[in-house]
Amino acid sequence: AARAEAAILVIDAKEGIRENSKRHGYMMSFLGIKNVTVCINKMDLVNYSQTVFEKIKTEYLEFLEEINLTPRNFIPISAFNGDNLVSLSTKMPWYKGMPVLDSLDDFKKAAPRHAQDFRFPVQDIYKFTEEGDERRIFAGRVEAGTIKVGDEVVFLPSQKTSRVSSIEGFNVDPQKEAFAGQSTGVCLDTQVYIRPGEILCKASERRPHVSRKFKANIFWMGKQPLVKNKTYKLKVTTQQVPVILAEIVNVLDASELSSISNKQQVDRHDVGECIFETLKPIAFDEIHSLAETGRFVIVDDYEISGGGIILAPVFDEQSSINERVRKREFNWQRSSITLDKRAQKYDHKSAFIIITGQVDTGKQKIARALEEELFKQGKNTYFLGVSNELMVQEAVAGDKVLAKHQHLQQLGELARIITDAGLIFITSITDIDDYELEMLKSLNRPNKTLVINVGENSFTAGKVDLILPISEEIAAAISKIVQLLVQSVVLDPEYTI
Repeated sequence: AARAEAAILVIDAKEGIRENSKRHGYMMSFLGIKNVTVCINKMDLVNYSQTVFEKIKTEYLEFLEEINLTPRNFIPISAFNGDNLVSLSTKMPWYKGMPVLDSLDDFKKAAPRHAQDFRFPVQDIYKFTEEGDERRIFAGRVEAGTIKVGDEVVFLPSQKTSRVSSIEGFNVDPQKEAFAGQSTGVCLDTQVYIRPGEILCKASERRPHVSRKFKANIFWMGKQPLVKNKTYKLKVTTQQVPVILAEIVNVLDASELSSISNKQQVDRHDVGECIFETLKPIAFDEIHSLAETGRFVIVDDYEISGGGIILAPVFDEQSSINERVRKREFNWQRSSITLDKRAQKYDHKSAFIIITGQVDTGKQKIARALEEELFKQGKNTYFLGVSNELMVQEAVAGDKVLAKHQHLQQLGELARIITDAGLIFITSITDIDDYELEMLKSLNRPNKTLVINVGENSFTAGKVDLILPISEEIAAAISKIVQLLVQSVVLDPEYTI
């Protein structure tokens, strides 16, 4: 339905216009569908009366004009008897229009989206290893625009850049270009690590918005009302992320077109103008710019409960994490022993050391060895790793992204406590992205955080303080980390291993 370009609305001639007739009409306007035919059905039950038909048509047209929807045709039909479906019926000689079948041919196909800004939501990433094949294919569907071999591209929201080296397809001749509506694969000339859900765009074109907050209109169909601060799942393009309803601007009864302000929930069949906040930044377009990347659905308890359109991004510095940190810092009753006094006593300053990288890069061995080395030299240090297995187990009954977020949030809060006590806190984490890294840094502020990446650096520029190759010997890695701690004034310049 989200991709529909045409619709047939059916009204019962005997019952007349009901609430559902208006709701369905509003939904067509809501989705921006312009090709609409209205069929007045069961004309046989009203003796094929032209008066009944004209009354319903006039009344429904008045409603549709209020929501800026103009049907292409109004057709009186009897689906049971087949009247006016394929050909005009002799039972309604007063009707001079076209039958339903011809009205379908009268619909206008939407113009191709080739000329629009390029949008390619990544559905999956495929890596090949056999017979020396080292391709990493980013698979998905081109929603708008075109892409050619050699084009410079950028992934959003991660902002990682590269250049298209090839366009892939199954059992087809080599391609140099891909167009809107085409499902395809793209290879890049540099190794880029992203997750499914990111949107690939041309670096030279207008980019979609990236934000954790956006204003939207939503049509709610859930059995339970849409309420504030409850976690739902948002699906926009191939992105899936936890989301909360942050604010209700107003609520519209779709059948009466009456607006209600100060309402605290969006009930079933209501249309709400709301502000949503996602757990992590997402990429999207406003609905008037590109419908394909401006429509979304919300899932509640494994059921699609609402559909919406994005009106505008909301750029708010007071994100939930920043607000959490602000409240924590304001309410925290601190020790009378300052960090400077602890540093003098312990002969080092506090720091939160994050050692990260992909699976099987040896980062945990390095983290444990670093703890042992610092402890051996009399430094106050503590290592705590994050278990991916635990996060997966806890996510079985819930959302994997949400479970990981909660673990990292707890780790960040713990880091703030340990570093405030003057310790060097060390952790190793697998496969985190830029946003998750920034969240850990934010939760530990104002204390120092240092990031060490083992193996291929998957972060954007400026995020990592030290990059260690996978092949690095443990002793050499520890020596480089200690040097970083000295340069960062965590350890005394005279410290040696």
